[in-house]
Amino acid sequence: MQTSKSSIAALTLGALGVVYGDIGTSVLYALKLVFDTGLVPLNEANILGILSIFFWTLTTVVSIKYVGLVLRADNHGEGGLVAMLALALAAVKDKPRLRQIVVLVGIFGAALFYGDGVITPAISVLSAMEGLNVISPHLKPWVIPLTLLILLGLFWVQKRGTASIGKFFGPITLVWFAVIGLMGIAQITRNPQVLWALAPHHALRFMFANLHITFIVLGAVVLCVTGAEALYADMGHFGKRPIRLAWFWVVMPSLVLNYFGQGALLIANPAALKNPFYLMAPEWALIPLLILAAAATVIASQALISGAYSITKQVIQMGFLPRMKIEHTSINETGQIYMPAINWGLFALTVVTVVMFKSSDALGAAYGIAVCINMLITTSLTFFVIRYGWKYPLALCIAATGLFFIVDFVFLASNLLKIEDGGWFPLLIGAVIFTLMVTWHRGTELVSDAQKAESFSLREFLQAVFVSPPLRVEGTAVFLTADLDITPNALLHNLKHNKVLHAHNLFITVRNHEVPWIGMEKRIEVRSLGNHCWQVIINFGFKNDPDVPGALKSLYGLGFDIDPMTTSYFLSRNNVVSTPGAGMAPWREKLFAQMHHNASDAADFLYLPSNAVVELGSKVEI
Repeated sequence: MQTSKSSIAALTLGALGVVYGDIGTSVLYALKLVFDTGLVPLNEANILGILSIFFWTLTTVVSIKYVGLVLRADNHGEGGLVAMLALALAAVKDKPRLRQIVVLVGIFGAALFYGDGVITPAISVLSAMEGLNVISPHLKPWVIPLTLLILLGLFWVQKRGTASIGKFFGPITLVWFAVIGLMGIAQITRNPQVLWALAPHHALRFMFANLHITFIVLGAVVLCVTGAEALYADMGHFGKRPIRLAWFWVVMPSLVLNYFGQGALLIANPAALKNPFYLMAPEWALIPLLILAAAATVIASQALISGAYSITKQVIQMGFLPRMKIEHTSINETGQIYMPAINWGLFALTVVTVVMFKSSDALGAAYGIAVCINMLITTSLTFFVIRYGWKYPLALCIAATGLFFIVDFVFLASNLLKIEDGGWFPLLIGAVIFTLMVTWHRGTELVSDAQKAESFSLREFLQAVFVSPPLRVEGTAVFLTADLDITPNALLHNLKHNKVLHAHNLFITVRNHEVPWIGMEKRIEVRSLGNHCWQVIINFGFKNDPDVPGALKSLYGLGFDIDPMTTSYFLSRNNVVSTPGAGMAPWREKLFAQMHHNASDAADFLYLPSNAVVELGSKVEI
């Protein structure tokens, strides 16, 4: 029992650092941005109303929706938008039209994640560095340069992995929550009347008295729940119980205390609006608080960056992005990866974001819209899962998700008012990524169709070959093919040019499934084709590493003797050419051809030994 308690405590501490970094740093800017709109007069009644809205937003969106409902929708223990999408797709697999809609909605949500992944590091680190303005107005010119320097350091260390520094995330974040909670308590004791904001009638009174203003400021209020998606996304790393314990015992109390402390300060000193978070602290504590805030925002940003790697890998496995170089940064944790293309792409966009918007206030207009759309998508996918997957009655499904859908929609509608002021930026990023995703997926379908149209049946071809067999040479040939039933081009070219056939031939098809993990007991399927030729299907989940040689090791127990020293891997490298006619628009075909050309090498992606790979080219017209 003691071991179990220790494990739960360790996981809870880890969840603090990884899961709650983003939502934990929202205290730096969320409340300030509500009053910075200039629409809400700074008086006690309005402050109590806004604080009450903050409290009940945290309660409804995070405590009830994510912690209470969404965490129940695990995909074999895994969470996140892609895992939810896979669950929804499995639930509607017998409804082709609905499935297509679910795919597009889910993939659009995944694309928007990158917009969030760009803005979160920018606004988090920038808002922390703006504490320099409180220390001394003369330090203002250093805010942006120091922000960019911290971001450069953050993205630079990604290639080293998070294993060495990750163990400090939990303790640092725990200190952060303890500090912001104590800061709030110190102010609340001076103006305890802010505690009346816990009563919902303050929120309702403010909303009904200021319907138009409430609708507008909700776009800033929603910033207090940015990062809530991480609760679900990181469920596979920590489990439901540690995430729930961390939320109810540490995170939510600390956030509420700090927001209410800022409200108490604003009641006593309205001039503190220029930066209520930092002005809560005594002057002697400003520099240590600035350093702690910088560390907390780096941790919050780290979680988003690591999440971008993970979601990219999962989307690649599901066939919506081309292969990319993936480096494993830990020998123990397969989930700790580094993707150079994603890392430096995010860094470039983050730098552009900081330079373009220049302040957390300006970034607040851009922040939130992608979050709200993803929250709405998560709610929608949850409906499909509990209705068609869990077979709950329609009325119950509508009741379970309807309230959250309305809340998410209202927040989104409010954020749509910010499109002109910067909300267009994450939407533009999401739209570009979405276009790349659907273009790649459709392009791979066209390539597959073109190859099938010009292909031979593998069984029939082998039967014809063995009527008058070519010279057999020692060793094993492994031919990678996307379709089980067609003859790989690599085999055709090998016979044409080398006029030999290996003693053993494996025709391997890699299949990616809409589940996160597939165990080794279900990894391999083998069918004999005769004459020492076999069809092999290798199954991977979207979180498995597509290690083909590693999977083939399990064939040893099935009577195969695959010697790595005498095994050659034959790949077909397709040169995709855009042609007029059916398919995609010409610009999309050219885009796909360029993406295909720049895709990471298949041998590296499938973990094939570089000294045993033979690539044979062919042209494919789409």
